[in-house]
Amino acid sequence: MSWHPSNDPILGDPHTCDALELSIVPRTRDLGDGFAVRRALPHGKRQMVGPFIFFDHFGPMQFIAGKGMDVRPHPHIGLATVSYLFDGAIMHRDSEGNVREIQPGAMNLMTAGRGIAHSERTPDVQRANGQKMLGLQSWIALPKGSEEIDPSFQHYGADSLPTIQDTGFSARVIAGKAFGKASPVSMVSPWFYVEVTATAGTTLPLDPDHEERAIYVVDGEIDIAGDRHEGPKLLIFRPGDAITIKVARDTRMMFLGGDALEGPRHLWWNFVSSSKERIEQAKEDWKTGRFAHVPDEHEFIPLPE
Repeated sequence: MSWHPSNDPILGDPHTCDALELSIVPRTRDLGDGFAVRRALPHGKRQMVGPFIFFDHFGPMQFIAGKGMDVRPHPHIGLATVSYLFDGAIMHRDSEGNVREIQPGAMNLMTAGRGIAHSERTPDVQRANGQKMLGLQSWIALPKGSEEIDPSFQHYGADSLPTIQDTGFSARVIAGKAFGKASPVSMVSPWFYVEVTATAGTTLPLDPDHEERAIYVVDGEIDIAGDRHEGPKLLIFRPGDAITIKVARDTRMMFLGGDALEGPRHLWWNFVSSSKERIEQAKEDWKTGRFAHVPDEHEFIPLPE
């Protein structure tokens, strides 16, 4: 998706327990036609969790027949995007020639590296019939030595990702390792991303082995150290502490994080880089048409002024 900073207020709750470093209530925007987006990262008090530098929660929404999502071609550098759906479908097209319908539970990782352009639209069948939409989009900042790697795209269907079934909860390992299982997705730095659904009364752990960790509560309510947290909310934890999650009511949440990068990143529109000069170059490249074209697309999002 496409992003540009705004003058939203800095939100966040006080610390609620020693292990909880920051609690973020995502700020909400209506992008039109009932397309509600909640943005948790970047935040005024925290740019990244591991390499996660952008975290958007869109929906739930209902598109009527004939309507849909149309994110025109736009560019990225220095990051990888993860589009993850709970409901609905998105047609992905990019300048490397990849065309893929993104379905619920599938992992779709587009690595921009030195530069890629892509579009995200409602597929024809779902546009004709209408559809419900609920999902997340995250950006993973690349390590400094990998910011200029070749662009690529990986797709893994929901059935090909490892799952865990236990009393009161289920989990799907989208990337990295969790609950003793590893995703097949290739990564250029260590990070993890896991969908967890759990019923009220369930207790489960958050792995302390990852350097930086967070839980995004999509919906439902959890208890940590005696404090209740209702979704949508991003909870960021201090490294190394053992975290026990008690599910207060049926909940869907994402576990995420990974190794911290070697330093902060510059973020402008859809560009992420350790270098301001590289972002200026990307601006000029998009403005003058030097990014590769997305096949079968005849429009684009202009560079913001």
